[in-house]
Amino acid sequence: MQLKVNIKTTLNNLLNQEDTDGDSKITIEDKGPKLFIIKDTQTLKTFTVKGTYHLSNLLQELVLAQERNCESVIINTDNITQKPVERFTNMIKNHYWDGLTRRIDIENLKTILFDEKSASSVHRIYVPYTDAKAYRYFKEIETSSLKVIKLPKTISPNYVNSLNDKPGILSLKLEEKNGVVSGVPFVVPGGRFNEMYGWDSYFESIGLLLSDKALLAKAMADNFQYEIEHYGKILNANRTYYLSRTQPPFYTALIRELLEKDPKNNDINWLASHLKTAIKEYETVWMQKGKRLTNNGLNRYLAEGIGITPETEPGHYHALLAPFAKKAKMTVQAFEKKYYKREITNAELDAYFVHDRSVRESGHDTSYRIEGDCAHLNPADLNTFLYQYELDFAFFIKTYFNDSFVLSDKRILNEAYWLNKATIRKELMNRYLWNEEAKIYYDYNFVTKTQKAFDSPIGLLPLWAKMVTPERASQMIKSNLSKMTFLGGVAGSTKESEEAFSVNGLSRQWDYPNGWAPHQMLLWKGLLNYNLKQEAYAIMYRWLWMITKNAVNYNGTIPEKYDVVLASHKVFAEYGNVGTNFKYITREGFGWMNASYLYGLSLLPKIFHHKINNLTPPDEVNFNI
Repeated sequence: MQLKVNIKTTLNNLLNQEDTDGDSKITIEDKGPKLFIIKDTQTLKTFTVKGTYHLSNLLQELVLAQERNCESVIINTDNITQKPVERFTNMIKNHYWDGLTRRIDIENLKTILFDEKSASSVHRIYVPYTDAKAYRYFKEIETSSLKVIKLPKTISPNYVNSLNDKPGILSLKLEEKNGVVSGVPFVVPGGRFNEMYGWDSYFESIGLLLSDKALLAKAMADNFQYEIEHYGKILNANRTYYLSRTQPPFYTALIRELLEKDPKNNDINWLASHLKTAIKEYETVWMQKGKRLTNNGLNRYLAEGIGITPETEPGHYHALLAPFAKKAKMTVQAFEKKYYKREITNAELDAYFVHDRSVRESGHDTSYRIEGDCAHLNPADLNTFLYQYELDFAFFIKTYFNDSFVLSDKRILNEAYWLNKATIRKELMNRYLWNEEAKIYYDYNFVTKTQKAFDSPIGLLPLWAKMVTPERASQMIKSNLSKMTFLGGVAGSTKESEEAFSVNGLSRQWDYPNGWAPHQMLLWKGLLNYNLKQEAYAIMYRWLWMITKNAVNYNGTIPEKYDVVLASHKVFAEYGNVGTNFKYITREGFGWMNASYLYGLSLLPKIFHHKINNLTPPDEVNFNI
């Protein structure tokens, strides 16, 4: 049925009746009658909208129409009663990605310059020393409130520290078509994270490829390449306070996803260029001895930088700093300010912040798995990802370059070279990280020469890279997966590990009871790599059911993370939950959460989709098909 309605009148009446808590959303917490009649202004035909989900759909349709500056709109009731899986899929593909897409160019600066994590009133664009064209381009629009700064040739930790009070956006790749210069697009996570993040970009790209947005996913790879060539690494994110940090390496995985999406339309020159850059990243970022390569041959996260991280919320470090402030006979606030400005130095705190920054480089900020000793650990996740790099290099060279690839320095590499490196890494991981008793991979502290027995999905990630035998994969899952699986999916750790390592009962957002999209997506693929379909479908379903249930009950909310024990988006751990603060309609969802929804649905057999639409609880579903 189609009905023509006045937008303003209908919207006001709907909100006045149903939005009883005044948050500009219609959720299960509102106390309205949950029944609203819409009437065609011409034919006087009516349609009754019932229930939270359908009422929130009506609200969204009215707001979308209002944004087109229309006085009236024809409401298609099929859009109001659309099944949740179909509606949320369509919203992600047709609205949320657009809401998260950014470009760094003159036309789009206003959106990207905004940084909720900084209180600076002056906007700044920092341009790499090696990109003269970009510097000239942005310098043309410099004003008293918009500064354009060229970075030095060498970026030291002291220099990055000097920018703490002068934060800004880092420029990314520009392209010129028909004489018009524009920024190469990229996707941001959403909310306070209004820049291009390292590993987020990989997971987002999986969602983009499932949304027929291959060109946007390819643009993400092009911006990865730009960052390596001009900033020396794939950045944690492209703000000045992230200059000394990279993120978990997924560059080759992104390239491979792009090639698998459209294998008949490969640009061999594009691939060769990116392969050279990826090898450069591998060798200069990850394989430099004494830095991210440790003496035992495995790798670690090691973010450079000095002191307190500028992007954290006020008060984040107060508990840590309190004893030091007391000893100095100062308030915590006064001590923090002086330490931040380096007017006070403290070797113990400086050592702590090496680990703290490395935690943030790992993407898992924060988790007791790596808190306090991150720079001393050979993490199972990082070494798994680099093992996949080595396999990917071997695959690309054998498949696309006839087993002979020439680097810029004239070295010639082949498949055997990279397979040998992968074999060595696997042997080292089995020697140092594998725990035979627990049937899981633990992070290894190369200083204390001990494993850190913290049970989390990270210890199962070698399945994602097909690193273990089928027998070991079965053992790993049988011994560990159930301990980490809850109503809404897989948690960031077991409850026992969280309790054993927690300090003063404080929780960390990457640990129990919270669940995150990257862990789910990597585990799904890992389980399917070993044909463990029943186990994979079970945790997929829990995750998708939880996202759908929360979106149905809370006006389409798709946030950054979930409490998987309660299957709720109401997470009470560091930083709140990005993606929950909006009016009327979410514009973005959250980047990797959007991707996980599309990815899970693409892997889960259709027979389960109608059960998700009906919000059938996971324990009532048989996954043995």
